[in-house]
Amino acid sequence: MDKNVIKETMLSLEAAAFQSAREKYFDYVADARLDRSEPIENDEHAQAEVASDFSEALDDTVHDHSDKLDKLRKIDFGPKTTVTEGALVRLSGRYFIIAVSTAKFTCEGREIMGISTMAPIFEAIEGARAGETVEFKERKLVIEDIA
Repeated sequence: MDKNVIKETMLSLEAAAFQSAREKYFDYVADARLDRSEPIENDEHAQAEVASDFSEALDDTVHDHSDKLDKLRKIDFGPKTTVTEGALVRLSGRYFIIAVSTAKFTCEGREIMGISTMAPIFEAIEGARAGETVEFKERKLVIEDIA
């Protein structure tokens, strides 16, 4: 499997998520503004406060996606022999890319999930080599392949 294609797929998915979060953020910010040229009703004020709270939460989401994009651009996706950042790992029949956390996505016909180096499972598999067995949450997992 070509890890450059995986990286480009992840960048594309993350860019789309970033754009969507950004658009939602701007929509909520617009709803949070009150028209000060007219008298403000109590329910309008309450709705503006709720919209403001949502816009703050969406602001965090926008920053998260932006941070993921920056990180993806910097990761070395070259060949790996141990589980480290940038490695594609087949673990008990499933594929994981060590980069940033993602939902499952399909690339070159295979289902892959991104996990970050902050994920608890990464701590269990970090540094392992193909063929090794690791333990995570009292389960034995086999590192089948690393690329």
